[in-house]
Amino acid sequence: METNKELELAWNFVNLTDRNIFLTGKAGTGKTTFLKRLKSLGWKRSVVVAPTGVAAINAGGVTIHSFFQLAFGPILPVPEGAEEGKEHNSHKFTKRKIDIIRSLDLLIIDEISMVRADLLDGIDRVLRKYRNRFQPFGGVQLLMIGDLQQLAPVVRNDEWSLLRSHYNSLFFFGSKAFQQAQVISIELKKIFRQSDDAFIQILNEIREDKLTSQSLEILNRRYQPGFSPKKEEGYIHLTTHNSVADEVNGREMDKLTASPHEFKAEVEGVFPEHAYPTAEKLVLKEGAQVMFVKNDSSQDKLYFNGKIGTVEAFEEDLIIVRCPGDFAAIPVDKELWNNVKYVLNEDTKELEEKIEGSFLQYPLRPAWAITIHKSQGLTFERAIIDAQAAFAHGQTYVALSRCKSMEGLVLSSPLSDKAVICDREVNGFNSRMADNQPEQKDLQQSQKAYQLALLEELFNFKTYEYQVRQAVKIFSENAGSVLGTIGEKLTAISSQCTNELIPLSAKFMRQVHSLASRADDVEHNTELQERLKKASHYFYDKLKKEWQQALDEASFETDNHALKKDIRERLNKMNEILYVKLACWQLCQNGLNVQEYLPARAKALLSVPKQEREATASQGGVGSRHPELYRRLSVWRREMAEERDLLVYQVLTTKALVSIVNELPITPKGLLEIKGVGKKTVKQYGSDILKLIADYARDSKLNIEVQTQLETETQKPKQPSHEISYQLFLEGQSVDRIATERNMAVSTIEGHLAHYIETGELELSRLIDPQKIDKIENYMLEHPDSSLTEARTALDNEFSFGELRMVQAWLKHSEK
Repeated sequence: METNKELELAWNFVNLTDRNIFLTGKAGTGKTTFLKRLKSLGWKRSVVVAPTGVAAINAGGVTIHSFFQLAFGPILPVPEGAEEGKEHNSHKFTKRKIDIIRSLDLLIIDEISMVRADLLDGIDRVLRKYRNRFQPFGGVQLLMIGDLQQLAPVVRNDEWSLLRSHYNSLFFFGSKAFQQAQVISIELKKIFRQSDDAFIQILNEIREDKLTSQSLEILNRRYQPGFSPKKEEGYIHLTTHNSVADEVNGREMDKLTASPHEFKAEVEGVFPEHAYPTAEKLVLKEGAQVMFVKNDSSQDKLYFNGKIGTVEAFEEDLIIVRCPGDFAAIPVDKELWNNVKYVLNEDTKELEEKIEGSFLQYPLRPAWAITIHKSQGLTFERAIIDAQAAFAHGQTYVALSRCKSMEGLVLSSPLSDKAVICDREVNGFNSRMADNQPEQKDLQQSQKAYQLALLEELFNFKTYEYQVRQAVKIFSENAGSVLGTIGEKLTAISSQCTNELIPLSAKFMRQVHSLASRADDVEHNTELQERLKKASHYFYDKLKKEWQQALDEASFETDNHALKKDIRERLNKMNEILYVKLACWQLCQNGLNVQEYLPARAKALLSVPKQEREATASQGGVGSRHPELYRRLSVWRREMAEERDLLVYQVLTTKALVSIVNELPITPKGLLEIKGVGKKTVKQYGSDILKLIADYARDSKLNIEVQTQLETETQKPKQPSHEISYQLFLEGQSVDRIATERNMAVSTIEGHLAHYIETGELELSRLIDPQKIDKIENYMLEHPDSSLTEARTALDNEFSFGELRMVQAWLKHSEK
């Protein structure tokens, strides 16, 4: 790529700093080429978005609306203090999309001139939601590429009536987020498309709305009434309206006497119609003037996007096109366009482009005429321009700047100064940006500031302290509902964070800033790097050993599901912050290298292990004197809940369970004295609980005698419930009917019948479809130690607990 000082400055600002950048420049200054280079050689995690489908395909990215899931139409600001509404998001973001957003370093917006202010604020809203709500665009670096003197954003009158009270301008620079983002502007000045200084001067005057009468007179010398070019000259008409372009192309095609050839595109996967780069059904004739709509992907590079030629022949799978000035005709084969989406590689955590769909077609379109809008970004040797009917900002400039020289330009109607439409807001913004172009010293300052900001973030414990304090507050406010040791651990961590780590890190950062003042940047500051290595060793060793280990060993229990969710969210957030910091400190033990630091931080963020800190039966409970009894009672409670379609705390609360384990009641009356155990609980489950205590006492050689029989059981023998269900089933009643008659859950009846399946008295096939049996059996044979809950989850909740229990019973019978 040919380069210059502005291109190199832009490249370094993008890659070496976190500054938000507006990269602009006249037509033909290399903006598109810069983007392609950045995509292939840049090392930041980035995505490319554009306002339209065609622009996104051309840029190798995705549309703004699809990536940020924004609905079409006006995006009104959310009043301060109000909750974010759902009306602008078409559907909920997936975890993978959120991970992509959270791990981004750089967002590239191409064709920014067509992006409305409200759309840019919509992007800001999404980024703040999933990243940092206090920073513009969530702290993501923005690179906005485009030329404000070219095509403007589209807004209907009814849309502007809604937006005008919120925005002074509909251009992207009217965005509220943009105005907070401290954007720098870099203008590319070297024009690669035109080399005629006089023509360049006229184009500059049009850009800046300073067209002189002398320049207008020079332009109008190119007006040639009734101009009829020779076919081989390859002139293309640029018009302001689609209808005019379609009329010209249709008329010229009809003049050709050759037979038409139709070529149907091969569209696979997801490829929206509005993003088709050329016709799905392409109709051409010999002698048709065509334009290439893609650069040649082969090594030969025989054509480029915008090159004009004439169809000479059709040969097998090739279209032969001859272009003015070329020595030989071009054999044109089909080209492939891909519609991509951004995905995370689950193994490497790298951000990758996944092809969602493709469009295979000859890269041609009939091109006696195209609209000025569709010509943006193209270069023509010869063009006939009808800009007198220009109706929008920038149209005349776009049309004229498509031409490489004044000699290749023909006006179909003379231009008046009214045809040159320039927006005063745009001119004012461009003037302000031009007066504040960054220089090399600004790059050095921004680079150092970026490096220091990364260290400030790494050694800042404020966010972690906030999460710890909130968690401690939750535990203290719900002391009676939460059991466990984690509250004490968090209180200790909170105290250490406030009284030790925050003052220590602040002292270290003062040293960093002092040392940083002695060199141009951090990476080449030997003294600072040595200090950073030592600090990283210290913080890594201390916090991995003291904080992470303490949290890993701590646990809690509660029956309150909302409270449990809140605690888990706080603890997981704490774990995420600490995990990422530890990964970064580990890397910085060798010093700071930003090019290594950013991907390491992103991968750590995406690799945070899930922490399930709630105590489980296998852990023996929190604060229990007899862990094995706790385990047995927990297993019984879970199975009873599954059988009766209840939540575990509806069988027995955790606090009651722990009290039973600690106090070891040996009679029904003793059970009733346990807080949380009432007469109904004793009647339903007392016998089971006391039998479990008796078994545990016997196995543990405890010298206690447990009364396992309830008083009501001695009064009147009662037929077992499972026998009643079995008899009703043998009488021909269905499981649903039995459940209704007995006022029980279907899964309870299925549990009753499972008893007889295990004894061999009942055939499983009478109750479950063979296909279901096979699926459940395969899982249970592969995972013999799984609980019914684990099996149900693994099988996507497709089967009831009763069905699982019956297959389990059948497998037990088969083993006998």
